[in-house]
Amino acid sequence: MLFILCASILQTSTGFGFSILATPFLLLLFPPKEAIQINLILSLVISLALIAKIRRDIDFNLVKRFVVGSIPGLPLGILIFTLIDMSLLKIIISLIIIMLTVLLIMKYRIRQSLMRDFLAGGLSGILTTSIGMPGPPLLLYFSGTETRKEKLRGTTLAFYLFIYLVSLGIQVEVAGTTLTVWKSSFLALPVVALGLVLGQALFSKINQKIFQILTYALLLFTGIYLLLESFF
Repeated sequence: MLFILCASILQTSTGFGFSILATPFLLLLFPPKEAIQINLILSLVISLALIAKIRRDIDFNLVKRFVVGSIPGLPLGILIFTLIDMSLLKIIISLIIIMLTVLLIMKYRIRQSLMRDFLAGGLSGILTTSIGMPGPPLLLYFSGTETRKEKLRGTTLAFYLFIYLVSLGIQVEVAGTTLTVWKSSFLALPVVALGLVLGQALFSKINQKIFQILTYALLLFTGIYLLLESFF
């Protein structure tokens, strides 16, 4: 409950981070299938609760391109989930995240384009159904294009409404589900609600510079966590 509260605050105040923070600890308590599904359900609840408040910050054209890009990525991700060794996949993903984050810290920047929008959505779709973490590709892309924090949060959360709902459906259909998943998610809802209130208050106090530092810290944490988890 404590980690879900912190993850909810992070997701609400930044638009990302629930999966990054909550999934490692959910995996300590639940089998991978249940941990990923609980993560998807609670992340979907957060996006639904915030969508009305953040609608003015959403770049709907960009959301559409992310959605189109993610459609081939979603089934590819579940295929990876069922066929490929997860440790090897996480090592590859972690090294890519760490390398790209270091480049961003060193002021490497990329120019936004239609093809890169589709690619970011596709990679997010793959990571959602394979390891339950759609955030890193979008976070890297938005950081590289120096997107302002309001647009980043609004656009990301709007995209999550689609990606989490579809991913949850695919997970349940292919891997099945359990009563534990839904019971645990229901019991966590009051904590998520508290996280929504605290996270919204925190968002208004974070300036763009602090937001950028927080982004880099989360990306490095994600990469290092995935790498260590793969070996231990």
